[in-house]
Amino acid sequence: MLVNKVPTTIQNKLQISCYDCHSNNTGYPWYNKIQPAAWFLEDHIKEGKAELNFNEWGEYSDRRKNSKLRSIISQIEDDEMPLDSYTLIHTDAKLSEDGRTEIIAFMTQLKNDL
Repeated sequence: MLVNKVPTTIQNKLQISCYDCHSNNTGYPWYNKIQPAAWFLEDHIKEGKAELNFNEWGEYSDRRKNSKLRSIISQIEDDEMPLDSYTLIHTDAKLSEDGRTEIIAFMTQLKNDL
């Protein structure tokens, strides 16, 4: 179970921009108590965790990690993640150009090290 050492700056960006949907550490907003928003959020988070869960990263095979890293890089390059619907409300989750570049470089290095 290899878990990668992540620089603090990258870790902070991932926590703010990704962890609500891609970890077991979801910070639910106040509107999660209101239907149908709660159903939408729960389905969205469940789908996000099924696709990628950073808390389970150490359990992924190298092949799966490689696939996830390629997907992370591609989706950040294409400005698909974090989702616009998420950053609309969570404005601090929007990645700056420097933040995107920094995460992409780190993920590329991880992929190359596999």
